[in-house]
Amino acid sequence: MLTLPNILTLSRIFAVPLLVAFLWWPQWHAGYAIAFALYCLMGVTDYFDGYLARSNGTVSKLGVFLDPIADKIMVAAVILMLVGTRHDTALITGIHLIAALVILLREIAVSGLREFLAGLQVSLPVSKLAKWKTTLQLVAFGALILAGAVPDILWVRAVGLACLWGAAVLTLVTGWDYLRVGLKHMDS
Repeated sequence: MLTLPNILTLSRIFAVPLLVAFLWWPQWHAGYAIAFALYCLMGVTDYFDGYLARSNGTVSKLGVFLDPIADKIMVAAVILMLVGTRHDTALITGIHLIAALVILLREIAVSGLREFLAGLQVSLPVSKLAKWKTTLQLVAFGALILAGAVPDILWVRAVGLACLWGAAVLTLVTGWDYLRVGLKHMDS
């Protein structure tokens, strides 16, 4: 159970409160810089936990269960912190809240759909487009965290918001794809 991939996944879950702590004070630019480094490290462990599990043949039920939970906890925490802690110079504000909300709601909906389909013993594989969505999402949140560390470099936030919208569009497309698959397995 405590294989290296599972330890990496658990480390991401345990790192979320630390990430939140560094994002808590919006005027503490060094905290945002540390949060950016931690966020990047969490992204690397997200890649390697799955890669190591598959390449070493150590994919476990615990890992399959925990990995998407770790991802969703991190995404939800980052969205909430980028929206809620920077009252005067929020990193996600106005119309951009819609993109963040789309991403957050899709995470919840797909989790529920996966849980429902698991009860029917139907798997919902991750599509290539969903992997692109995840990549854009990771870049978006990374850039927005970095924007809190370097608020005078305006293009960093612009890149983050552009990627956020790209991720939101792909979120809608992949969410619809998953919903169509799920609807085939629901009773009329």
